[in-house]
Amino acid sequence: MMETERLVLPPPDPLDLPLRAVELGCTGHWELLNLPGAPESSLPHGLPPCAPDLQQEAEQLFLSSPAWLPLHGVEHSARKWQRKTDPWSLLAVLGAPVPSDLQAQRHPTTGQILGYKEVLLENTNLSATTSLSLRRPPGPASQSLWGNPTQYPFWPGGMDEPTITDLNTREEAEEEIDFEKDLLTIPPGFKKGMDFAPKDCPTPAPGLLSLSCMLEPLDLGGGDEDENEAVGQPGGPRGDTVSASPCSAPLARASSLEDLVLKEASTAVSTPEAPEPPSQEQWAIPVDATSPVGDFYRLIPQPAFQWAFEPDVFQKQAILHLERHDSVFVAAHTSAGKTVVAEYAIALAQKHMTRTIYTSPIKALSNQKFRDFRNTFGDVGLLTGDVQLHPEASCLIMTTEILRSMLYSGSDVIRDLEWVIFDEVHYINDVERGVVWEEVLIMLPDHVSIILLSATVPNALEFADWIGRLKRRQIYVISTVTRPVPLEHYLFTGNSSKTQGELFLLLDSRGAFHTKGYYAAVEAKKERMSKHAQTFGAKQPTHQGGPAQDRGVYLSLLASLRTRAQLPVVVFTFSRGRCDEQASGLTSLDLTTSSEKSEIHLFLQRCLARLRGSDRQLPQVLHMSELLNRGLGVHHSGILPILKEIVEMLFSRGLVKVLFATETFAMGVNMPARTVVFDSMRKHDGSTFRDLLPGEYVQMAGRAGRRGLDPTGTVILLCKGRVPEMADLHRMMMGKPSQLQSQFRLTYTMILNLLRVDALRVEDMMKRSFSEFPSRKDSKAHEQALAELTKRLGALEEPDMTGQLVDLPEYYSWGEELTETQHMIQRRIMESVNGLKSLSAGRVVVVKNQEHHNALGVILQVSSNSTSRVFTTLVLCDKPLSQDPQDRGPATAEVPYPDDLVGFKLFLPEGPCDHTVVKLQPGDMAAITTKVLRVNGEKILEDFSKRQQPKFKKDPPLAAVTTAVQVACGLNQTVEEFVGELNFGLVEVVYEWARGMPFSELAGLSGTPEGLVVRCIQRLAEMCRSLRGAARLVGEPVLGAKMETAATLLRRDIVFAASLYTQ
Repeated sequence: MMETERLVLPPPDPLDLPLRAVELGCTGHWELLNLPGAPESSLPHGLPPCAPDLQQEAEQLFLSSPAWLPLHGVEHSARKWQRKTDPWSLLAVLGAPVPSDLQAQRHPTTGQILGYKEVLLENTNLSATTSLSLRRPPGPASQSLWGNPTQYPFWPGGMDEPTITDLNTREEAEEEIDFEKDLLTIPPGFKKGMDFAPKDCPTPAPGLLSLSCMLEPLDLGGGDEDENEAVGQPGGPRGDTVSASPCSAPLARASSLEDLVLKEASTAVSTPEAPEPPSQEQWAIPVDATSPVGDFYRLIPQPAFQWAFEPDVFQKQAILHLERHDSVFVAAHTSAGKTVVAEYAIALAQKHMTRTIYTSPIKALSNQKFRDFRNTFGDVGLLTGDVQLHPEASCLIMTTEILRSMLYSGSDVIRDLEWVIFDEVHYINDVERGVVWEEVLIMLPDHVSIILLSATVPNALEFADWIGRLKRRQIYVISTVTRPVPLEHYLFTGNSSKTQGELFLLLDSRGAFHTKGYYAAVEAKKERMSKHAQTFGAKQPTHQGGPAQDRGVYLSLLASLRTRAQLPVVVFTFSRGRCDEQASGLTSLDLTTSSEKSEIHLFLQRCLARLRGSDRQLPQVLHMSELLNRGLGVHHSGILPILKEIVEMLFSRGLVKVLFATETFAMGVNMPARTVVFDSMRKHDGSTFRDLLPGEYVQMAGRAGRRGLDPTGTVILLCKGRVPEMADLHRMMMGKPSQLQSQFRLTYTMILNLLRVDALRVEDMMKRSFSEFPSRKDSKAHEQALAELTKRLGALEEPDMTGQLVDLPEYYSWGEELTETQHMIQRRIMESVNGLKSLSAGRVVVVKNQEHHNALGVILQVSSNSTSRVFTTLVLCDKPLSQDPQDRGPATAEVPYPDDLVGFKLFLPEGPCDHTVVKLQPGDMAAITTKVLRVNGEKILEDFSKRQQPKFKKDPPLAAVTTAVQVACGLNQTVEEFVGELNFGLVEVVYEWARGMPFSELAGLSGTPEGLVVRCIQRLAEMCRSLRGAARLVGEPVLGAKMETAATLLRRDIVFAASLYTQ
């Protein structure tokens, strides 16, 4: 074969080749075609654009070719393009939302896409400012976390969300009014009205009772509105006539009297059977926490989270229900391990790629939980009023107030929310903040499951039943029977090294009360008191309560506990000042070793390094450092926040051996001790001194006993003076804890947030509160019973008005007229000058209202205002058989008795006689007698008020009282008392802090503890930031800028030092 000579040709340019790359459709496929002039794409838009190299283009145009610059070519520097005016472009609006979408149809087995189907979309015009639905589009990314006060909240779970059809029907019903049928005959608030219907029709409508004929002589002028409407709506055809009398045959009704839709007359009506009682709905399901869960790992082969220990039975029961996405209420003893349930919920949400919110009652507890959960899960965020850490995390920790704000503001975090964990639910009993828990529980959407963690409460089922009915889902209640670490309770009567062994067992680990131990403590105390009397005289006081005696008591107690290896110990003292005194008095006590001192010193230096130089030399910082080096600590609200966190961390490490704390320490995280000591069993609750409640005692005593370390926990009650009464000790230690009680009240925040949403009403929130639950929990059962009774009433025969009852209508007319005349005469007498003069203190009157019928009473006091007069009256009544007001039965209805038509038949008690004090209006008095008694109304009222207290309930009425009751304008306190509650002592302190004064110099301006000063400044800064947001909403930018400046001046140094738990 002859070889051809190869020609060397220049490489062709790609554009010179007779090939064209054609893009086929939208699939991304390309095809090469040997066709000159072939299109570059089968679609009209051409090839996809490509981004040029901007750096190369800039260098080529402006650096390598200066001619492009206007500096070198002035003829092209100024150009003008004629623009055609288009006024219609100003009216351009956004396009309408897409009305439909394509939905893929897949094979049920393989999942292969078989085709597409166009489906219509509903609610395509929703927005965060017009809708409460979860289908509305998300808001801006900047508002996804906190929401916006102008946005609507999501629809609360358990409420019936109105559909568009319902809203349209409601609007049409409001607009279309029939002025012939829809007019009222009874004004709102009135009992009677006027019937303007013609009365010249002798024959009643077919199928209706002849009420007009039966009550014609009465001429009462209007009856029930529904009856009047029914007269104009006959049940049969308009052309039918019935010649028979309506009284000739009984009528059978098919529905209630309100409908007045009657069947045709029948000759016989069967007697209806008694309705069966409706079944009670059960929303709270108790779970037996003692039954073992043997198939736990078979039901959950791959748990979302595993611990290094085996979970308890109640924890496994809760985990099983969490896997089923059920809501649970775990009421367990202190230190039983309720946090395990919360940890599994967090892990389960991370597995499902959803979110969890953990709420706590106080900010300090939120910081502690953030540290613990961050070490366990990592993906944890913290939201407080001034700190925002990792808001994108799957688990967010916050206070309950923060969650309430997010719910009202329509935060988009709620969309991805699977669990909300409420820790320390018994905090709902707090008078000031308990309402927040109820608001949050009511406002949570339907897709969110609830986990409630609480100490043991007696009405856990009732509380869970309320939540279940509220959300229309079952709540599983899991309660522990016993503590994991049993407690032993002792009385300590020693006060020196010789008596440090006087420790007497009062309540053992099995719950048995030892009276021998109590009497032994009483005898030991008596013996020492008698020796004291022999030495110093009988007139010496038994207990001064001074620092010297407290020092002796604690030195002897701690020496005994140290010998028995029962440290660390928490001493609960119900006074901030006494906490500091008791810790400062133990100057000779040193409980740490040299290695522990070194560790404490290094930890203090590392934590205090974040403070400025002058703040490290604060007296409280130096004093606390000296105490901590000796193993002592103090924890109360007067301590600086950073020092409280240092004390908590050192205590959890076991370096603080003795901690003097107030009651707030028991609300913290799981920081158990070996022993708990009560300085006293009495506390001041803000108004008076009282004994500890069983729930308070159990909450604090539960800190004793470390699980896995101590076989039993030790609780010691100090008897510095006399030994408390046995009955008081028994009630405090073995009594039932306080029940969960509603603290619901209307607040301005709640009202304003609900009024801006048309679909939510304040009445709906009130009806769903825990306080209204007892009266509404059986509402469906009552509705069914009412429907059955109404049906039976409709099936009754028409009354026979012949024979002996022929004069009944006339008698009724006369009785009604006589009753109204008596009421009118009595009202004129009460309003007359002589009547008002006679109604003075000591006058005997006849009382007739809902509670009392013709009962004798004597007026004790008369108070009046600009509109009415109120008479405080002592009324004679029967002694109630039950002390519970709910067991006394309903009030007597206002039904006239036959004796009332001819005179007054006075009330006479049938059984034991009693009396009560009520406030009456002039209309509550049926008659004024001529008898006047000489009484001291103020003394009687004070004695009655005293006997309403449980302590004096069984005391007999006293004849004389030393002080009088003050009644001023109906207020519970005078103006001076109200003004005395206001404290302006920190105004100068806060002002100087905002001006830049160091915190070390503020101590000389006020004697307030440093911790309270910090709390006051922090709350003021939060208030300034809230006012800043409110000012922006109402259009006051000047005020908003001023509040922002004020908050910036306050936020500095030690007052706003970052929490150690967040580092």
